[in-house]
Amino acid sequence: MAEHVRLHYTTSPAILGDLPERFPSVEFVRLPRDAELAAGVPIEPAPILVTVGLGSPGLVRAIQSTTSWIHSMSTGINAFPFDALGEQVLTCSRGTSAEPIREWVLGTMLHVAKRFDDTFVTETVEYESEDAARRAWYADPQLGMLQGSTVAILGFGSIGRGVAELAHAFGMRVVATRRTPAPDPIATVVADAVEAVADADHVVVAAPLTPATVHLVDAELLAAMKPGAHLINVARGELVDQEALRVALDSGRVARASLDVVTPEPLPAGHWLYDHPRVKLSRHISWSGLGWDRQRELLATNIERFLAGHELLGIVDPAERY
Repeated sequence: MAEHVRLHYTTSPAILGDLPERFPSVEFVRLPRDAELAAGVPIEPAPILVTVGLGSPGLVRAIQSTTSWIHSMSTGINAFPFDALGEQVLTCSRGTSAEPIREWVLGTMLHVAKRFDDTFVTETVEYESEDAARRAWYADPQLGMLQGSTVAILGFGSIGRGVAELAHAFGMRVVATRRTPAPDPIATVVADAVEAVADADHVVVAAPLTPATVHLVDAELLAAMKPGAHLINVARGELVDQEALRVALDSGRVARASLDVVTPEPLPAGHWLYDHPRVKLSRHISWSGLGWDRQRELLATNIERFLAGHELLGIVDPAERY
């Protein structure tokens, strides 16, 4: 076991919480701000770097000064400067946000099925008679059900599986994509995304962003979707061809798009996604609900494993970029 280890970090100290007190053998050193690093402020070499994983000139220098292990507090790793990575092990906080994200996804599906947009009463309506008012009040709004409907999940990692578990509990049929399909107790797993979405009422994008998954949801996939389907993106904006989505929304092929992620972020003023009548847009918040607790505990576990010389959790494959 290492007796004394230097750890550099570029995050806010609040994110680390009580880790410095829990690991007295580790010297936690906050690096200068990115602009100072980029300007060439000297950096003493250290075996560990903790960052949020966003590419920048300063982060590149921090990576180059790290000898053994780099950890990203983020779940997504697509913005990490892989070209700067050498022989260091890279880990990320994979899986730590699955629970709040799966609840957000379920909420969007309920929102659509139960027509929350247009079934809540917000004003008094005048009717010609009390009988007419009563008939209108008790009229069947033809709400949908999640039970018996189908959800396609593009990407069957921790988030995708979390969505599948909740969907299964609601009596939904689950179809999911994975590069190497295998039997699963709650989902039909296939390799082909077009096959997965063909009968889906809801399509959830939960795949990692890699060079191979850019525009995973393109014009071809959108055309293969069931007319009137609901598209949900909680992964990365670049996985969806937004112009192809616009065509599908305008035609009604996609009846609703619930987007927690878009490209670019933030969207510029006047962007069409802000006011399209079939779009519900949020600002990359589906992960919210647990603070940094899960990410911090994963980091703590990995520090323990590093000090003991054990294999780390959440290792990223630089070739696959996730």
